[in-house]
Amino acid sequence: MVWRSGQAYSDDLRGRVLDAAGSARAVAARFGVSVSYVVKARQRRDHHGELSARAQTSRTPRLLAGLHDAIAEYVGVHDEATLDELRAWLCEAHGVSVSMGLMWNTLARLGLTLKKRRSVRPNRRVQTLPPLVTPGEPCSPG
Repeated sequence: MVWRSGQAYSDDLRGRVLDAAGSARAVAARFGVSVSYVVKARQRRDHHGELSARAQTSRTPRLLAGLHDAIAEYVGVHDEATLDELRAWLCEAHGVSVSMGLMWNTLARLGLTLKKRRSVRPNRRVQTLPPLVTPGEPCSPG
């Protein structure tokens, strides 16, 4: 059984671990889980009667959660603002200093795009390399 970071073991495995008799070390070796997992699962069963995994939640609130409306309004008015300008505005207006990544993720979470102009003509294509040589033709002219 391969464990992936951030994911709980299946309820089937949890049930088999809890039903198995023996020491925590023996059960852990038998099912390929850590001793700590066996001990903690047994403690939760014995103390709280819980047989399934709890939902994983973050205990820290999002830093900009209270400012989502203000950010959306500001971006709506100043649609040409860059991430640095948005960060500077947040610092001046609300006293919150945030990283570039947090600003980016917040805009994505709000569904706001960073595309500055809605419709722009495509760039003119200019050939920068010489044309390719066809097979069997000499590489240099002359």
